[in-house]
Amino acid sequence: MAHPEFPLDPNLVYLNHAGVGTWPQRTRDAVHRFADECLHRGAADYPQWLEAEDRLRARLARLMGVGDAAAEDIALVPNTSAGLSMVAHGVTWHPGDEVVINDQEFPSNRWVWQSLAEHYGVHVRQVRLSDGATPEDALIDALTPRTRLLPVSSVQYGTGLRMDLERLSTACRERGILLCVDAIQTLGALRLSVDADFIVADGHKWMLGPEGIGGLYVHPRVRDKLRLWQIGWHMADELGAFDRPGWDPAGNGRCLEPGSPNLLGSHALEASLAVLEEVGLDEVERRVLENARHAMEGVQRHGFELVTPSEPQRHAGIVTFRVPGADPERLLAALRARDVACASRCGGIRFSPHFYNTAEDLEEAWRRLHACLAAD
Repeated sequence: MAHPEFPLDPNLVYLNHAGVGTWPQRTRDAVHRFADECLHRGAADYPQWLEAEDRLRARLARLMGVGDAAAEDIALVPNTSAGLSMVAHGVTWHPGDEVVINDQEFPSNRWVWQSLAEHYGVHVRQVRLSDGATPEDALIDALTPRTRLLPVSSVQYGTGLRMDLERLSTACRERGILLCVDAIQTLGALRLSVDADFIVADGHKWMLGPEGIGGLYVHPRVRDKLRLWQIGWHMADELGAFDRPGWDPAGNGRCLEPGSPNLLGSHALEASLAVLEEVGLDEVERRVLENARHAMEGVQRHGFELVTPSEPQRHAGIVTFRVPGADPERLLAALRARDVACASRCGGIRFSPHFYNTAEDLEEAWRRLHACLAAD
């Protein structure tokens, strides 16, 4: 039975939340209400719009595991790439400083760090996660006294590998290294708990929101050390004091929000996160992991090659697999033609069911996949 918040086309099997998630009914309704307000009342109720922003910051703080008290430390950013850029080009670098990246990261979490070499003379070291006894060993073994920052995704977008963030955090704290976590493949699916200097994710995947709005958490211990290179009226401590001759940056996450806020996006994402919190973050995690296990069992049952680690502590909601002898791009096109929404990653197919998906959804996906293979 379809979840009441997700009245999807009955012919569609949607397994692409690691790419772009679906919207809940409540999110669609929130956008419609906001549009009607703009149509009929303009910005007459602007102060009420800002209350949605406050609720969104609080919900993001809870998803990030930093607590309600840290809500003011959340900056609302356009996307993960923008947040990573604020961090990468906000740190004060010196020639010879090092950043350690890895081979499984999404391009946005590699290219922005590689850009530091040209701009600041930073040495960027890329390691293969498979070269260590564990993925964490590969990263920790690459850290040196010159390493200033370790960027890492909580869950790798292609393989679905879930990183041991607690171990990486401990290693960074012991060495005085900054830790920046791209949490886009965790937030909205699994609980996050990590002592990081920076956490960033936008809302269009597992958080079930629109593109164009996300959150960047900057720990207060490092916020004042971050260089502000985007400047605008919205980041001032005295918001609205336009006649003031000088200004100081806000002493919270708003110091990273230079211009007019995306209030439409804030209303939408706040509504999406309300759904997740009402279901319960623990229950969402339980169902996501249960669906991932069902998908992995299907991969094995059908004789396909599982790319995603099967150990419970090593995966989240992503399940990537290869079909022997099948071209992944052709197979993806055939699946899409049969209304199975998924992705092609790591030379295979990536399924990423959310909490509202059912075992029947996955079985129907397998039936359609075999129909694709039979027709090829």
